[in-house]
Amino acid sequence: MASSSGNSNSPSSTQPQNSGSEEDLQLLMDQKKRKRMQSNRESARRSRMRRQKHLDDLVAQASQLRKDNNQILSNINLTTQHYGNVEAENSILSAQVMELSQRLDSLNEILSFINTSNWLYENEGFEQSFDSFMNPLSMPYLSQPIMASADMFQY
Repeated sequence: MASSSGNSNSPSSTQPQNSGSEEDLQLLMDQKKRKRMQSNRESARRSRMRRQKHLDDLVAQASQLRKDNNQILSNINLTTQHYGNVEAENSILSAQVMELSQRLDSLNEILSFINTSNWLYENEGFEQSFDSFMNPLSMPYLSQPIMASADMFQY
């Protein structure tokens, strides 16, 4: 077998060398094309993986946000229930304060009356004021007539 490097000046040997060079060039281009296609495939695979990871992260975040939202709603419902209980208790306590205030006022009136009676007793008028206090018929509001009308009765 003869090497092509010894016969490089002959016209018949140039033709095969050109076709060999074209074939080499074609092979080189095909190799670059395959390499570029492989690189593009790898890049597309990495891009798909990044998109999938991003999607998985978003799904996990949405799940966590739903869980947080449900927890917040539970806390709001519990707080609302506690608020309602406190509000009801506050209403009861307010009514009790009002009732106790009225009782205190009544007791203060009784004390005032007793103090006045003591003053009258010291000034010789105790028997009359004590008798009027102990006799319910002598109280002025009991001598008032009782008025009734049909509007008072609801059927």
